[in-house]
Amino acid sequence: MKQSIFARVAQLAKANINALLDSAEDPQKMLDQMVRDYSANIREAEAAVAQTIGNVRMAEEDYRRAVNDAHTWGNKAIAASRKADEFRAAGNSVDADKFDALARLALQRQMTAESTAKAQEPDLAAQNEVVDKLKNGLDQMKGKLGELTVKRNQLVNRARVAAAQSQVNDALKSLDVGDPTSAIGRYEENIRRQEATVRGQQELAASSLDAQFASLEDLGEQTEVEARLAALKSIDRKAIDY
Repeated sequence: MKQSIFARVAQLAKANINALLDSAEDPQKMLDQMVRDYSANIREAEAAVAQTIGNVRMAEEDYRRAVNDAHTWGNKAIAASRKADEFRAAGNSVDADKFDALARLALQRQMTAESTAKAQEPDLAAQNEVVDKLKNGLDQMKGKLGELTVKRNQLVNRARVAAAQSQVNDALKSLDVGDPTSAIGRYEENIRRQEATVRGQQELAASSLDAQFASLEDLGEQTEVEARLAALKSIDRKAIDY
């Protein structure tokens, strides 16, 4: 089960993510799904590693029990042997033989416990090495998940910024097509033409008025000429009369 879990995670880690994203209809959903899959695989791996660690700890307890049993039976063998020596020194061979038999039994059990502990040592060391590798692998997987999550967030943010920029560019393009400032420019040009027309009318009116005043001046001059002519004629008639 552990091999299957780690194989799936390794396969996911080795996957050509760029190719997957390029072929995905919605890259953001693809990234979200990858994060979910990776997280689910890590949870399964954690459960498997925890179970393995639990089994190793049980094996360690069995090993320590075997070591303790060997120590305990060794002490019992020593105690029984000493007791047998005491009885034998006192001339009680029956009890001495009895305690020697107990010492032998204790030594046999000590040897069994020692044999059990000795047999467990290499397997226990190998299991602890596996546990260390599993822990390191799990830490690496969590690190990869962190990197994947950060990368996902960066790509999503970049996609959002790109979408916003695209909207702004589209808006600018629409302004280029129907630029309101161009309409204002045309309106201003119309006003300038109107203002020029008014100035032309004013100039024309002013020139007409000048012409009228000029005609009046000409008329005054002719009137003066006629008055003087009449005066001359009047003088001439008076001279003739004298």
